Amino acid sequence: MAEYDLTPVKVPSVKTRYRTIKTALPVPESLPIFETLRHSEPRSMSGQPPILWHKAEGATVSDKWGNQWIDWSSGVLITNVGHGHPAIRRAIQEVLDRPLLSTYVFPHEGRANLTDALAALAPDPKSYQAFLLSTGSEATENCIKLSKTYALEKYGPQKKYFVTFNGAFHGRTLGAQLAGGMPRLKRWVGALDATFVQVPFPDGYKNTDVSFDLFLKTLRDLGVAPEAIAGVMVESYQGIGPDFIPVDYAQKLAAFCQKHDIVLTMDEVQSGFGRTGKMFCFEHYGIKPDLIACGKGITSSLPLSAVIGRADIMSLYPPGSMTSTHSASPLAVAASLANLKVLKDEKLVERAARLGAWFVPELERIQLKYPQVLGCCHGKGLVAGIQAVKAGTKTPDPALALRVNIGCYQKGLLMFAPVGLAGECIKIAPPLSIEEDALRESLAVFEEVVDQVMQ
Repeated sequence: MAEYDLTPVKVPSVKTRYRTIKTALPVPESLPIFETLRHSEPRSMSGQPPILWHKAEGATVSDKWGNQWIDWSSGVLITNVGHGHPAIRRAIQEVLDRPLLSTYVFPHEGRANLTDALAALAPDPKSYQAFLLSTGSEATENCIKLSKTYALEKYGPQKKYFVTFNGAFHGRTLGAQLAGGMPRLKRWVGALDATFVQVPFPDGYKNTDVSFDLFLKTLRDLGVAPEAIAGVMVESYQGIGPDFIPVDYAQKLAAFCQKHDIVLTMDEVQSGFGRTGKMFCFEHYGIKPDLIACGKGITSSLPLSAVIGRADIMSLYPPGSMTSTHSASPLAVAASLANLKVLKDEKLVERAARLGAWFVPELERIQLKYPQVLGCCHGKGLVAGIQAVKAGTKTPDPALALRVNIGCYQKGLLMFAPVGLAGECIKIAPPLSIEEDALRESLAVFEEVVDQVMQ
């Protein structure tokens, strides 16, 4: 994770409709609070640009000292309909005023409305169900559990392997990290579960072989027969990019899973709810997953996640044996229902596709100004990423990515810290509701910073 210097720096003042920078950065008065955090919580919680968030509305984030940034983070791809949307705030307030704050798994009407609405988003609504949870890691953990249980119950213990992809990130809990494709994140585990195997991801840049034949060959080399595979889980786009699956590859993967009765999970925790110009990113591929892991943009606000899946798989566990303490928390459910309505009423999914049609090519144009050190640009809808590399190579250059990130922060454009296998990816993800003139202004700021860093 990036390390940000907390020494205040005097930066040029900025004042536009969407951006205001009027103090040194980080704000000197904020330093005691950062110092409190340094003592009171683990350092793993640091590593983001040093802003003390005070208010966030629409596509802007403000501190309490009068500075305001255009937000290219959406939190971490959470606030798809924008920060603090009035409809979501009203929905939460109604539940607060009732009041109904916690229900465990006792039923409430909102839970019925939301599970029905989520099932309606599935490829075949009548044969899918939705299971509400709290975090994306919980969602992917349950997809692993359901895939392995389905295989065990139907075929026995020999159908046991769970296949994921190099570079994948599915969460921070044990099962999610066993399924992840970043070895450094699972060193703590010690002895790994040999039934979790990874294959190359067909991103077309880090791995130029995008043929499905490589998937099959890798499994053969690992000694994993198709009939021994319980499940395959793949991010609809890999978050370290975003890196997208070629359509042909995705369709061959889906056909492979169907042929061998392998549960196919599409991890939409980051990519769902309109981010790529479709409600779910897998819709770009024309495939039908068995399970869909959801989170982040499902509420644009409060913690909630879900698994949407085939009813025959979702119903494997009897009453009381697959639950979570805060499943269907009334406040988060209200936020999610309002969020889905806003996505539909404001046509934000279509808006992401329309804005992305010119925004992503503009980012590609900026990348192509410096192709020796900006290795590639991938994007769709309102998510994109540019890989910073050592000149003339594909070796990650996290220092360069961080310089761009800090330069934007100092001019009133906020991104979360660079991501990727080594922190080399400059990730871009504004809210889907961002005003078009704000998007154009922020694009101009980004290009100005890139030009300055490259001097």
